Amino acid sequence: MEYTISILLLPMLTFLVLGLFGMKLRPNTAGYIGSLSLAVTTGLAYITAGLYFSAPRVDGVFARIMPVDFEWLRFTEALHIDLGILLDPISVMMLVVITTVSLMVHIYSMGYMKGERGFQRYYAFLSLFTFSMLGLVVAPNIFQMYIFWELVGVSSYLLIGFYYTKPEAIAASKKAFIVTRFADLGFLLGILLLSYFTKTFSFELLTSGDASVFAGAAGVTFMGASVMSWALALIFIGGAGKSAMFPLHIWLPDAMEGPTPVSALIHAATMVVAGVYLVARLFPVYYFEAPEVLVLIAVVGAVTSLYAAVVACVQTDIKRVLAFSTISQIGFMMVALGVSGMEGHEGLGYMASMFHLFTHAMFKALLFLGAGAIIHAVHSNEMSHMGGLRKYLPVTHVTFLVACLAISGIPPFSGFFSKDEILTATFMFSPVLGVVMSFIAALTAFYMFRLYYNIFWGKESTHEHAPHEAPKSMTLPLVFLAVVTLFAGFIPFGKFISSNGMEYIIHLDWTVAGTSIVVAVISIALATWFYKGSNPIPDRLATTFGGLHRAAYRRFYMDELYLFITKRIIFNCVSRPIAWFDRHVIDGSLNGLANVTQRLSYSIRGLQSGQVQQYAYVILFGSLLILVAVLLVM
Repeated sequence: MEYTISILLLPMLTFLVLGLFGMKLRPNTAGYIGSLSLAVTTGLAYITAGLYFSAPRVDGVFARIMPVDFEWLRFTEALHIDLGILLDPISVMMLVVITTVSLMVHIYSMGYMKGERGFQRYYAFLSLFTFSMLGLVVAPNIFQMYIFWELVGVSSYLLIGFYYTKPEAIAASKKAFIVTRFADLGFLLGILLLSYFTKTFSFELLTSGDASVFAGAAGVTFMGASVMSWALALIFIGGAGKSAMFPLHIWLPDAMEGPTPVSALIHAATMVVAGVYLVARLFPVYYFEAPEVLVLIAVVGAVTSLYAAVVACVQTDIKRVLAFSTISQIGFMMVALGVSGMEGHEGLGYMASMFHLFTHAMFKALLFLGAGAIIHAVHSNEMSHMGGLRKYLPVTHVTFLVACLAISGIPPFSGFFSKDEILTATFMFSPVLGVVMSFIAALTAFYMFRLYYNIFWGKESTHEHAPHEAPKSMTLPLVFLAVVTLFAGFIPFGKFISSNGMEYIIHLDWTVAGTSIVVAVISIALATWFYKGSNPIPDRLATTFGGLHRAAYRRFYMDELYLFITKRIIFNCVSRPIAWFDRHVIDGSLNGLANVTQRLSYSIRGLQSGQVQQYAYVILFGSLLILVAVLLVM
């Protein structure tokens, strides 16, 4: 499978071509080049997946294939950095997910971004982001993953800040970059700590189950925890930043300032699931070496999911509702990994997490692209400017409804199957956690249908121009993703991906499944009662619980808290004293030395008169002084 290198090279070459020569091309030509290149890349990814999963298993598991592998840097005999491509079940699955969603975004953008200034630059950035994400998921070692991890951060910064003339977009891109950089510092420290004690960066060695790899860390503790726990917790911080886990979530809602197709690409299937993929990639290490960190991951995931779901219930901006929905669903995936074991049914959580990653990518991309079609029609993100759009946007309406049913967990849509497996895994781990996650699932169904009814039903808003359906370049990706969302749940996912690599047959637990269906239906019915028509109850509840409503609308003041910490504490109490010390002590001492030197120079400059007689006199006088000194010594 040496051809798999082309899956990386094609997006990279497209970025170089469009970045260097894009302004000399017509906008449509640049779009066609980017879309055609990614179509070929997607085809290669599908061929790779077909060949890989159809190959015979070795000892019951799919083989790990490294078609490209070469040494880049060597530190010691054992510790070196390699560059290459690793094909295993989760990396091949991610190739399919990333290329599929990215291709849909490329095609969709031909219509959505038509006439935008910087069209060629936009497609160049899309190609760079796709290349970075693909390089991240096929990395055979954690250091290569870190390299592409940072490239993903850079390319997301460029895409979020695409509208660089808008102050809001610039602020959002900087916010995303800075927050994720803080998290990535933890990731880097974790990598260094892990590699120091294990003497390797290789995923194959780290996840082999060989206890001798971790022998160097045996018995080493810090502040009551093992050094492996610290290393893996730090690595998780990096993943939490990329996946917008609480409290590092604050960048994601503001990232909606980027173009809507970018939101679908970054916030549906690619960048935000990087943290989930990271934990899944190192899952055997977490399970065997630091199971307490897995518990921490489950707790953080549950808190994040609940927080985001509550906030999403009161947001009025369509893209912000979907942003908090993404945060909540990523929390579901993290919880599933945190409660998972390694063998058979105990490993249900791992399989369910990857399954939900796959299904969520499709229906969340569908939701964001549908939101783009709606915004394209009404020229506003606010739900108050929508209402009754089902008559004007029939294709968008149907496809959006499919996505809402999927994320709500209604059968036979794909979200039902993956979410049900997560709920089953959480109930196996802890009934209390299962109840909490079921409640969050109920909130999900409620706020998604609140969104649906406020957009497509309810009272029509007045528009300067009558809303109309999006062009075919935008509706075809919606139809494709809707079809995938409708049938993806029937994929026997456990046959391809499981915690121990063995084939796992999915069996629905109808006690959990039936309960989740009932809960989802009740939530949808409640949203229908509140928002399908005119109903004073939502406003009355918002007034009655005004404090809670305002707090949730303001995201429980997390942004204000961060601003207080940064401006009042870090800037005023730390940065300002350091700046004063630097300005007055460091710079003052250097400036004082320069002034002394300058004054001394001015005082002795008369010695350089240019008169030979004076120089002869000075030489004679100096010689006499030396002679006198010598005589005195003798």
